[in-house]
Order: sequence, then structure tokens, then C-alpha cells
Amino acid sequence: MLFNVRNFVSVAKLTGTSKQLQRQFWYGSPAQMNIHLKGRDLLTLQNYTADELKYLLWMALDLKQRIKHKGEYLPLMQGKSLAMIFEKRSTRTRLSAETGFALLGGHPSFLTTQDLHLGTNESLTDTARVLSNMTNGILARVFKHNDLDLMAKEATIPVINGLSDLHHPLQILADYLTLQEHYGGLNGLTIAWIGDGNNVLHSIMMSAAKLGIHLRIATPKGFEPNLRISKITEQLSEEYGTKLLLTTDPLEAADNANVLVTDTWISMGQEEEKEERLKAFRGYQVTMKTAKSAASNWSFLHCLPRKPEEVDDEVFYSAQSLVFQAAENRKWTFMAVMVSLLTNYSPQLQKPTF
Repeated sequence: MLFNVRNFVSVAKLTGTSKQLQRQFWYGSPAQMNIHLKGRDLLTLQNYTADELKYLLWMALDLKQRIKHKGEYLPLMQGKSLAMIFEKRSTRTRLSAETGFALLGGHPSFLTTQDLHLGTNESLTDTARVLSNMTNGILARVFKHNDLDLMAKEATIPVINGLSDLHHPLQILADYLTLQEHYGGLNGLTIAWIGDGNNVLHSIMMSAAKLGIHLRIATPKGFEPNLRISKITEQLSEEYGTKLLLTTDPLEAADNANVLVTDTWISMGQEEEKEERLKAFRGYQVTMKTAKSAASNWSFLHCLPRKPEEVDDEVFYSAQSLVFQAAENRKWTFMAVMVSLLTNYSPQLQKPTF
């Protein structure tokens, strides 16, 4: 039985329970997790433990509740600045970072390759050192993940991956927050990935087992996830007792899954492969036929931007689609990351059950 917060509040009013008790539910003393993330980088979810992932989601829920639903102003980033390096165009990552950091009282600075000397007449090492003396954090959306590794090595401030060719951790945190809100918990869910073995999938693979999530992956031959990451995922699945399936059959992956997930088949920088990829991914479109193989409580996620060949309108705009909720949650999870890495603030909302 799922606990309904609205029912709790209604019962509290009917029985004369004091407002103090209601506040205690929302802002009860946080459970002690001994999580200390201040000063850390966020390049991949591989380096974050199960408790640390849960803490970030808890923080996101806390900030969303306090700021969006309660209308509080929390200037936790006041006096702080964020360098935002974007080698690729962006809608959700840029907006979530700019609006989120500003909402917390900080100053975000958006920098494209046209704004920086980076890659022209200044090395990545020198850029990282300069930014470390002028800002409190670096958000970087890059082509090569190795550039993030080097930046993190040279910077003395936290570096956050806004997307690379290997990982997209901010997206997956937003997806997990969305699923937590929708299902009331993550442990025991089954995610079916149907599509390319890309950076978004890699971030799911590096984290799902830690949250008790089973994973079923369908990719065409030649488009499988990174082999090293697949081996790590197998180890994580064994360690946390979750189920893992890798197949080329979309319907096999979707079988009894709670969450159907896909992504673009042609990422930025892969435009020349368009015809080859469209041919290879024939039969991978997520449709209601796919959903018939899934569990009765199935939902759908896509990190956007979306093209019709990846998922049809019937699924994409259905009541089961959580796409736009996840897009909004990019903002709250990004804010949670920044608050966790740059401040000593702890969530005031009572810790949820994941």
C-alpha cells in the first residue's frame, strides 16, 4: 500500500492534529547517513555509492519541496559562481543549470567554444586552473570524456559532467527522481532500455543495481554498450543481487518491465552515420505493441530531444509518459548536486524510502 501524503494531511486536519505534527512530517530531523560530498567531482555515477546516490535524490526532493511547493527562498549559492562550458548545444542542461543556480542565489556564466580560448591558444590544463581561481564550480558538456578527466585533475574546484561521449549522469539522476516520485520507490523496479548503447545508457548501467533496479538492455548488433562498462555492470548486478539482461530483441527487453526507456539513435557528432543507423535500428521504435510486453504499471522515459522513429506519438504523449516531468527534474537534481558539492546544507525533508 502506497502512503498518500494528501490523505495524511487530511486526516491530520480531521483529527485535530497540530500543524507542528504536519511540519514534522515534511521537515523531520534528517536521518544520519554520514554522507560528505562537498568538494567532490561528478563525472560518472560509477564513483558514487548507493547511499550517496540516494542522498542526492533526497536532496533534490528536499529542494523541490521547499522551493517549488512551499515557496521558500534558499540562497545557498549566494556569493558563488559557476563556469558552464558547452562544446555542444543544449536545452535542458543549460536551462536547468542557469535557472537552478540563479534560483539558489548564485551567478552562472555560460561559455561556448567561441567564448573561451580553450582548444585554440590555451590548453585545457591552463583553462581549468584559471577557472579554479575565479569560480566555485565547473559544469562542462564536452565531446570527449577524457577532457573531463583532465579538467578534474587540474581543477581545484568541483567539475560536473553535463554530458560526454561516455556518460550523462545528470540525466539519469533526473530520471531516478521522476521514478521515485511516480512509483514511491526505486528498489525492485525493472528498467528496459531499447536503443543505442550510448552515454545515457552507460550512466544507468553504472547506477541502477546500487538502487536495487533490474536492467534489461536491447541494442542492435554493433551498437552495444561499452564493453568495459558492461563488465562493471555485471559485477554491480552480482554485488547488489539484481537481474541483468543484454539482448538484441526489444520485446524480450520490455517483457514485464516497469519502465521503458529510449534515446536518440543519432547523437550530436553522428550525423554522417544517419542512414546506417536508421537501418540498424529498424524495429526498435517504442510503440504500444512494445508496451503490451511490459508490466501493467509501465511508464516511459526519453531524455529529449525526441524523434518519431524512436518512439511514436501514442506512447510519447500518453498518460504513461514521464518525459516532461523528467525534463523539469533535471533542474532539481542539478541543484541538489551543486548544493551537495558546494555547501554544508543537509536535507530538512524526512528521508524517503527508496
